Amino acid sequence: MKNVLFLLTLTLSFLLTSCNDDLEYSEKYYSEEDQEVINRHLNLPNTPYSYNIKYPEYITTFVNTNIDYDKATLGRVLFYDKSLSSDKSVSCASCHKQELAFSDDVAFSPGAEGKVTTRNSLALGSVINFRLYYGSEVFNGIPFFWDNSAATIQEQSQRTLANPNEMNMHITQVHSRVNSIEYYKPLIKKAFNTEIATGDQILDAIAEFTNSITNYNTKFDNGVAKHYKNRFNTNIEGVNLQDFTALENKGKDVYLTNCAPCHGTVAGRPGKTESNNGLYMDYKDKGAAVHAGGSPRFKVPTLRNVMLTAPYMHDGSLATIDDVIEHYSKNIKNTVGLDPLLRSNNQALKMNLTEDDKSALKAFLSTMTDEKVISDVKFSDPFIR
Repeated sequence: MKNVLFLLTLTLSFLLTSCNDDLEYSEKYYSEEDQEVINRHLNLPNTPYSYNIKYPEYITTFVNTNIDYDKATLGRVLFYDKSLSSDKSVSCASCHKQELAFSDDVAFSPGAEGKVTTRNSLALGSVINFRLYYGSEVFNGIPFFWDNSAATIQEQSQRTLANPNEMNMHITQVHSRVNSIEYYKPLIKKAFNTEIATGDQILDAIAEFTNSITNYNTKFDNGVAKHYKNRFNTNIEGVNLQDFTALENKGKDVYLTNCAPCHGTVAGRPGKTESNNGLYMDYKDKGAAVHAGGSPRFKVPTLRNVMLTAPYMHDGSLATIDDVIEHYSKNIKNTVGLDPLLRSNNQALKMNLTEDDKSALKAFLSTMTDEKVISDVKFSDPFIR
């Protein structure tokens, strides 16, 4: 009898719970009021996406892989918000488009007040992850900008915001505007336990989002992972990577012979942080020489997602990957300050690649495309347009 009464009570409880559509037992992440504010402007999940990073097993790193979800969520909104430019016409994402591995498809991107940038937008998706390569969080971290003049994401972001050709907003203006917008209050509250964010906190949130972007879901990484584990600078020369075509494996060796000394072994860092690659005999833009002296030179980027990020070079002057390969094959200029790796007997060292070499190199570069990052919703535009 007791068992019958227990079952009847349990059934009645279930029916009452099922019939009460308004009854909720799980605690909401945002308050009801905050959720209503967010929903008016933003397409965000009820609880933040996970932004933690899990690198492939062959990569050994002591860099922190934990991402603060709330800061990254705030940073994502800031990254896509045109309100951070003086005339509310452009955002960070205007120059760094997700579908293009966070690059742009024009030589110079539109900025605020009808101006344009003075250099080509660097692809944020050109590295496995910013924390592995850039800034002060990693030993011997690579600086930011084409001229390597910024030490941290925060410095890079602040200068981009303030640049009159880009977003044209001093950080004090950004701070004032962000704190006046209603949808930021609940996000700031979660990220920093306050409704008013400082300028430094705004920059930290942008950095947290940027540091969450990863680019290792590639055919290349899958191939390396099947050969090596728990090693970072893997030696892949002469190795036929699994699932690669013969053309792709040949292109890998063409890359390692001709490109890796500067651009790195793809799994690792660039061989050097800046270089003069003989693009011009006379450079109008001097790059790093402007602030550090010497001859014109620019950042040597890694080449992940490179097939998505045309046009190329600091000024976007090479429209296609074929133009880039042809430059190194035959068109390097013997300019003052030409990198020693591109010089032989005091002449420009042209690689003279065959047509087969060029086709193979392009096939290999294509294996470094991450199709996931360019469509992953947690990196996408959160605004309701």
